[in-house]
Amino acid sequence: MRVTLLGTGDTTGTPTVGCDCDTCETARERDVERTRFSVHVENERTDESLLIDFSPDFRYQFLRDGVSLPDAAIITHIHFDHLDGLGNVFRVFDSLDIYAANETDPKTGKSVAETVSDDYHYLDQIDVRPTTPHESIRICGFDVTLVPVEHPPLVCYGLAIEDPETGAKLSLSGDTSYNVPAASREVLADPDLLLADGIVPAHLCEYHPIGGRHENEDGVPRTFGTKHMTREGALELADDLNADRTRLVHLAHYYPATEAFEEPLAIDGETYVL
Repeated sequence: MRVTLLGTGDTTGTPTVGCDCDTCETARERDVERTRFSVHVENERTDESLLIDFSPDFRYQFLRDGVSLPDAAIITHIHFDHLDGLGNVFRVFDSLDIYAANETDPKTGKSVAETVSDDYHYLDQIDVRPTTPHESIRICGFDVTLVPVEHPPLVCYGLAIEDPETGAKLSLSGDTSYNVPAASREVLADPDLLLADGIVPAHLCEYHPIGGRHENEDGVPRTFGTKHMTREGALELADDLNADRTRLVHLAHYYPATEAFEEPLAIDGETYVL
């Protein structure tokens, strides 16, 4: 299993357009970036690949990193930075299976799968496959399981990807607060590599309109507002899940420049073989 981090940034990415903060300037100086979220997972046994989320930066990411076009894809939720690159399928793919959860979102009245089908009805190339969370499905030779996480006000899913022959396991938290349900944690547990949402360091919670949530015993917020984990929350989740290795993703340019490129914060283009 070869994992390539195509996009490791949040909704604006780093550097952010029009921003001259120290973090964005440092990224430019170092020639590193965090584009909008996407992960490429290659099954080297079957010569197939799976894409997790369609970043708006899809075209640029694939040209930059030279990875193969996917044989199938998964969409975790319907926020634009995870979905709006799907339009790149037009005139690039002959056909593509898109897997997405089949649970109805109380906020939208539709499942992620239904939203994708409706919003991209003009793409004859895609075949949307509604998928039941907590039920493993074989995709590109991998056993893939979607699990609900907490990313209000919309439903969102993390996932586990396992190679049934080698036992290699990749887990993704998805966009989530620290309040990941116990049943979801069980599915995500014991990965060789965990990609965890760690949008900002906990000390920045004082600048959020509603502050931080899910404080640990030392009073450190593990959730920034309601939608994303702090760096500290993501690392505690990694400990809870017994992750062998962890990379933090979905990172905002609000990280101070002195912290923004420290371990284990990911940058685009990182590759891992599990």
